[in-house]
Amino acid sequence: MLLKNMYFRASAAAVLTSALLALTSVAASAKPTQDFSSFIASLWPQAKAAGVSRKTFDTAFAGVKPDYSIPDLDIPGRPKIDNAGQAEFTKTAADYLSKPYLEKLGVQGKKFLAEHRAALERIEKLTGVDRYTLVAIWGRETAYGSYHPSKDAIQMLATLAYVGKRKERFHDELIAALVMLQKGIPRSDMKSSWAGAVGLTQAMPTEYLKFAIDGDGDGKIDIWRSVADALAFTAMQLKGKGWVPGARWGYEVIAPQHADCSLEGPPDTRPIADWVKMGFKKASGRPFTKTELASDAYLMMPAGAYGPAFLAAQNFRVIRLYNTSDLYALFVGNLGDRIRGGGDFVTPWASFAQPRTHTVAGIQARLQQLGYPMDKIDGKIGSNTRKQIGLYEKANGLSIDCWPSERVLAHAESQAAKR
Repeated sequence: MLLKNMYFRASAAAVLTSALLALTSVAASAKPTQDFSSFIASLWPQAKAAGVSRKTFDTAFAGVKPDYSIPDLDIPGRPKIDNAGQAEFTKTAADYLSKPYLEKLGVQGKKFLAEHRAALERIEKLTGVDRYTLVAIWGRETAYGSYHPSKDAIQMLATLAYVGKRKERFHDELIAALVMLQKGIPRSDMKSSWAGAVGLTQAMPTEYLKFAIDGDGDGKIDIWRSVADALAFTAMQLKGKGWVPGARWGYEVIAPQHADCSLEGPPDTRPIADWVKMGFKKASGRPFTKTELASDAYLMMPAGAYGPAFLAAQNFRVIRLYNTSDLYALFVGNLGDRIRGGGDFVTPWASFAQPRTHTVAGIQARLQQLGYPMDKIDGKIGSNTRKQIGLYEKANGLSIDCWPSERVLAHAESQAAKR
């Protein structure tokens, strides 16, 4: 039976100043001054406009109270910059991309692929998204179904829409979750992570309404129990975000001696042929194909000078849209390669400590003060943060490692003090 598409209507992070860095942690019970029940009541007009009945609305919020213990909240006394609960930003690249864990998931992934080959081949033919990436996402999100989130999605989304740092985003997610309930999704299925992601492959409600499809041909959509439905849903998300069929996510490369990590980031996207002219080579030693040379990529070095370098192609960017983290996309890319028959990274990860969040945020604030284009002061080590650190190090005659360290912070603070 043909897979049937089922689309539905779907409906910033704030820039923080360096003064916020002085805030310290407080008990999770600290509460905002706004009344939660009034906030919930204010949602009714939009929920009604989205097709939610009064009965569904009232039942959804019956007994729901905000959970002030979860991360990413903006409440009095809570640190404004806090990446707790986000392993992509609190672990080193080596820890996040744990070789033993990737090896374990790779073995499990090959077995999973064999067990679900027919469904995966059907989904791959329909969407153009390769089966290896789909299995890798499944493995990263829930370890092939062994992880079962226990939080109530409505409570999580209501809390994040009420006092979260990204209220507008979670406001839309909450309305979408109510629409899901209206369409017949049992409340008992609405179990999620602290961020409100649901289903076997952990996706947000707005994504469900846009991309969920009947993957097994039984006439209904069940991303909680049907492996085919969950995988087809994930594939449709990737396709909708710009997946290029038949293309790789990216390539581990060896950089020439005259190049450095300050070249990193999407703004320096260029044809791979140009990177090759600059001296970049595949770490595997194999040459780029003519098709690969014509495709665009940017340099991505998640540990700065302390680990492997990669040319991130379009499908890497698509995976990153699924989860906005370089390390997440790299984990999925490498795990997919392992399931396909590949192995570990060629260049080893150096041993180094993950910088504290306030160190990263302090550097971001100082570089912004010194005129560097830091659009966010969030304590997260993204490609732009690494790039701007590299450019700062180069401009000031420092050794270039593109890594947020106390050394860089002290130097940037001394330069900012002269202004």
